[in-house]
Amino acid sequence: MAYILHIDTSGNAGIVAISKDGVVTAQLENADTRNHAANINLHIEKALQDSGITMAQLDAVAVCGGPGSYTGLRIGLATAKGICYLLDKPMMMHHKLELLALKSIYTYKNEYEHYVAILNAREGEYYFASYNSEKNTINEPQHALATDLKMVFSKLSGKKLVCGDINDGLKAIIGTQQFDYQEDNHVDAATWAVYAKEQYDCNGFVNLANAEPFYLKQVYTHKPKNIN
Repeated sequence: MAYILHIDTSGNAGIVAISKDGVVTAQLENADTRNHAANINLHIEKALQDSGITMAQLDAVAVCGGPGSYTGLRIGLATAKGICYLLDKPMMMHHKLELLALKSIYTYKNEYEHYVAILNAREGEYYFASYNSEKNTINEPQHALATDLKMVFSKLSGKKLVCGDINDGLKAIIGTQQFDYQEDNHVDAATWAVYAKEQYDCNGFVNLANAEPFYLKQVYTHKPKNIN
């Protein structure tokens, strides 16, 4: 039996969930990015209560490491690390792009040869990764400019499903004839619970001291103005 705490503060909809042996037993969502830090501990406490367990009964913590909001990622990872250090429990860190693709893979199984997950970064910039129906990585999660996507996608053969941040601009870049689209940029807790249990069983843990978010690109900052 394995109880796993799931924490995702990478995007607008924060998720705190508890799973038992790959099945979600409690889930809470926070739709306000600005309140992730204020609500996360309250949501963890409520999720534990709803699952009928104490924090000491957790076997591991799974955190979504990004990509996403820089502030949000730091909040989620810091919380996960703190709990793991306190309880001396292992931590798993999972990629949001992979979690998005896995939902489609679990849903459609072998209907598609390639599953592509894509998220908006900045205007004309994207995060993307691709996987086959066996959950093997074809394109590692990476940051790409709009001009690079068409070339990368042209190398993917067979029937393909693209999920994540889908809009007309993206469709114009990679085309609408060779791809099916599924607009969904939220991590699915049920999918994550199944995957986390698989990773837990094969000791897919990370080093707490060295774990850092999956930024995929450098932090964007403005140059300071010269003050005379």
